[in-house]
Amino acid sequence: MSTSTRNFPNRLGIDTRVYLGSVELAAVCALMGKIPSVAEYMAQVEVVNKKAADIYRYMNFDQIEEFRSVADTVEV
Repeated sequence: MSTSTRNFPNRLGIDTRVYLGSVELAAVCALMGKIPSVAEYMAQVEVVNKKAADIYRYMNFDQIEEFRSVADTVEV
């Protein structure tokens, strides 16, 4: 399982089979040691969804004061 945006032959080793997925899917795969079924995935991601506001807030850089204060000093 890889979260890479690129997949081509032998990218992660000779004769490897690579499955591309989201970060959430990769985390569930790491926890379970396998690619989960849809039901297994949904059960695991339910925990993430309950905390989504806290987990994904770091994706909104424009809403993080430390980022904005530095970004505002950059001249375009």
